[in-house]
Amino acid sequence: MSGEEEILKQLINHLEVGIHVVDKDGKTIYYNEAMGRIEGLKPEKVLGKKVVDVVKGLDENNSTLMNALKNKKSYEDVIQKYKGEIRKDIITINTTVPVMVRDSIVAAIEISKDMTQLKELSEKICKLENLNKTKKEHYRFKDIITENDSMKKEINKAMKAALTNSSVLIYGETGCGKELFAQSMHYNGTRSKGPFIAINCAAIPSELLEGILFGTVKGSFTGAENRKGLFEEAHRGTILLDEINSMNPSLQSKLLRVLQEGYIRPLGSNKDIEIDVRVIATLNERPDKLIKEGNLRKDFYYRLSVVKINIPPLRDRKDDISVLISHFIDYYNRILGKNILNIDEGVLKQFIDYNWPGNVRELKNMIESAINMVDDNIPMLKKEHFEIHILKKEEKLYVQDRGFLESRLALQDYLENVEYKIIKEVLKNTKGNITKASEILKISRQNLQYKIKKYKLL
Repeated sequence: MSGEEEILKQLINHLEVGIHVVDKDGKTIYYNEAMGRIEGLKPEKVLGKKVVDVVKGLDENNSTLMNALKNKKSYEDVIQKYKGEIRKDIITINTTVPVMVRDSIVAAIEISKDMTQLKELSEKICKLENLNKTKKEHYRFKDIITENDSMKKEINKAMKAALTNSSVLIYGETGCGKELFAQSMHYNGTRSKGPFIAINCAAIPSELLEGILFGTVKGSFTGAENRKGLFEEAHRGTILLDEINSMNPSLQSKLLRVLQEGYIRPLGSNKDIEIDVRVIATLNERPDKLIKEGNLRKDFYYRLSVVKINIPPLRDRKDDISVLISHFIDYYNRILGKNILNIDEGVLKQFIDYNWPGNVRELKNMIESAINMVDDNIPMLKKEHFEIHILKKEEKLYVQDRGFLESRLALQDYLENVEYKIIKEVLKNTKGNITKASEILKISRQNLQYKIKKYKLL
């Protein structure tokens, strides 16, 4: 064997995907170690033999390799399920290509991704997530803690939407409470007695997601069974499609048809099933950015966003920090058996100055962590109970506007510098009238008062 051939052999053997090559008669001429791990076979046992002779669960009709030879056509992302010699069920996603020389077929190459454990895990996650939601107390609007005017406006919008069947799109950064809104709309709405089924679209490969959503019919792919999809399970209820932007455009197109027509078609079926499902979807990135990047179909977005809920990040509702801290202290006092009364004023100030990239979830986790660190006889959360990076805050120097690149400031510092100058100018023009200034700036009085205090403007 030449050096180049040895390099190629080692390269192929260390790939994570299975590689299986057969000649024109279907006899194996190459079978890498990854393929052996998938099918539970040693490569030497397969070489020189037909795959259907060594893999019990495959025959001439359901083997993608044999079909590629027979039909002289390629198969892309085909799900194949069959019985193995050691593993009970094998599920792969195969791309199979015939090799043609002057119109004659000389071989076929198959690339297989092992989806066995991933499919089982995906189904278990879906079942466990929704099983856990049936066991625990459901979120309702009363569980949304806020004093912020912008947040109250979105809650009011969601309350009205709860009484309709229109699809809803919720946009908010990670940790803002998108599922809190979704559950509240379901359990305070007209469908509260029906099922609420949530699925994180980012957690499941797109090749499997369609079958999980719409169901499968026996024979739709090798080894497929009759299985209800989540849309059918959610009949007369609500389905939450979390992180919808992670769904590929092709599946977005099929979902658009479901939203428009009220029918689903399971994989492999030629019959439509009528469904009555209210769809709530979430995004954690700006819709305009996702559409521009091609990750969100514009027609799909418009059909989903009959009602749009925009949850403001915690950095834009700093007036909620104090009330949220009190709520989380009470909550974790009960769970952890502590008796914390409040938080140190200096720490609270630093919390208000912090940007909270992880939003309410980050704040909640921070309070839980701190209460775990407090001795039973200490009634106050202090600086030493928290992670240091949150409590570090450099003094901002508000410079004249020389342009971002010239200023040499970090982006956040530069934006705060611009905000400082705008608020200062508006306060000067309104002679310090906070009500008038807040109307001009189109922010709440509480938010403006917080910013005035932050920038030491009055």
